[in-house]
Amino acid sequence: MIVIYTTATFDELFLKLPLKIRIKADEKTKLFKENPFNPVLRTEKLHPKGHEVWSFRVNISYRIVFKFTGKDSAEFRFIGHHNSIYDYNIFR
Repeated sequence: MIVIYTTATFDELFLKLPLKIRIKADEKTKLFKENPFNPVLRTEKLHPKGHEVWSFRVNISYRIVFKFTGKDSAEFRFIGHHNSIYDYNIFR
């Protein structure tokens, strides 16, 4: 089971999402906790690859961006439309 931590940016963005997307994000987060590479999530490493930042799909348009912080932990850094991922400093 993966333990999830969130950044202040993630928390702010999550609260601004439509309720329908928040519910879907919660469903996908449950899958992530069980297996971060569940094929349903379509987990992928983001560029630049050296930063070890990943994303998975909430739906066709929305993503959660995260970084593994340990063997069984991850930090969620961003949630939002996939076109906005690189507008935030997710690679720190």
